[in-house]
Amino acid sequence: MKQPHWLTPDEQEAWRSFIRLQDKLIGRLARGLQTESKLSAADYTVLVNLTDAPAGRLRFLDLAKTVEWEKSRMSHHIARMTKRGLVTREECADDGRGAFVVITQTGRDAITTAAPLHVRAVRRLFIDPLTPEELITFAQLSKRLLEQLENGSSPEDGFTPRTQKDRDIDC
Repeated sequence: MKQPHWLTPDEQEAWRSFIRLQDKLIGRLARGLQTESKLSAADYTVLVNLTDAPAGRLRFLDLAKTVEWEKSRMSHHIARMTKRGLVTREECADDGRGAFVVITQTGRDAITTAAPLHVRAVRRLFIDPLTPEELITFAQLSKRLLEQLENGSSPEDGFTPRTQKDRDIDC
């Protein structure tokens, strides 16, 4: 087995700082959402993606891919959201194996209430501490990393990207 190319101290500091930032930021935002709107961070993520979609509906597997969840996690979470009336699940008319997740009026009301609270927290915890120039740089760096992730990983890193065939069979 090939020996890993270990991180330098500077690389390790950058990586660990990023992970600590992500964990703390996501944790505080999630606690705030739960306390102020009774939505979990996962609920909010699903509802935001549905409100951004045409007619408030997405194919089940497209939603799972968008939020980077496994099919089973998405299935369990959508079942819980359905019980609370936030979303419904509709069968695909053109493909009996697939389904759509659709936001309900209750879901729209919940996201309408939660969004201003969430954006206020995002502004306080993430936007306001940075200068406009730092935000531009942060956005550029994030976009570069996202492009790499969305275009697939290299075979050397041990993570195999999905093939077009894998993408084509999802509903």
